[in-house]
Amino acid sequence: MSASPAVPSGSSGPAAFPYRLIATDLDGTLLRSDDTVSERTRAALDAATARGAAHIVVTGRAVPWTKQILANLGYRGLAVCAQGAQVYDAGSGRLLTSVTLDRRVAEQALLRLEKEVGTVAVAASRDGVDGEVLAGPGYRVHDGPLPYVPFENRETIWRQPLNKLYIQHGQLDDDELAKAARAAVGDLVGVVMAGEGIVELLPLGLTKAKGLALAARRLKIRAAETIAFGDMPNDLPMFAWAGRGVAMENAHEELLTVADEVTASNDEDGIALVLERLAAAQ
Repeated sequence: MSASPAVPSGSSGPAAFPYRLIATDLDGTLLRSDDTVSERTRAALDAATARGAAHIVVTGRAVPWTKQILANLGYRGLAVCAQGAQVYDAGSGRLLTSVTLDRRVAEQALLRLEKEVGTVAVAASRDGVDGEVLAGPGYRVHDGPLPYVPFENRETIWRQPLNKLYIQHGQLDDDELAKAARAAVGDLVGVVMAGEGIVELLPLGLTKAKGLALAARRLKIRAAETIAFGDMPNDLPMFAWAGRGVAMENAHEELLTVADEVTASNDEDGIALVLERLAAAQ
């Protein structure tokens, strides 16, 4: 899976792809349910990059949870990780930028939130290429490429720099918890619902769009030249930033209502269908 433009300006090769940048979310979008990318989608992305487009993965996962997936896919371009907090060069294995969550503010946000909704289960993503994910009492962990490091005392969370916190609630569902958190602590931290059982507290103002804009600037590509694919509410800012936003058929209702287009699901080559159509129209 190539990631940088391959057709130089003035080339006598095939016509340039209609968008200079293809931004794809990872889970529920680029990846199928079995965490693979179909051959059809790989081929469509390779064809687009051969005609000058760049491909950037934009994911809520932090770098430690993303780098092995990208390596398995053969992806060597830029990846925007941790909801926009990190820009990672998969080719060199280097973290280019990283925004951390103020730990004092995060602790204050948790205390205020629990006054409103009662006890929440907490996990934390530590900063860095090899940052650990800590999981506290009652937190329902998700399958992934890395083990969680359990903790009993919340003081453990604040000992090293963090990218974000994850929260869960015993009675509130994900949408209800995200709404309650925005009302209670939205002036202190950003709140996103990134998937089933995944509500996150982030540095205030941080979004996938912020990280994508940084990565696009490195490639000298503008927002209007970007097509973005996603499936969850954390993709809303990316859709607002990009020239065109395409929601997967399996997307959350919030994203479906604002998308410029809805394609097939991640298990039905939704990305490939759009890229093939755009390529054929040239």
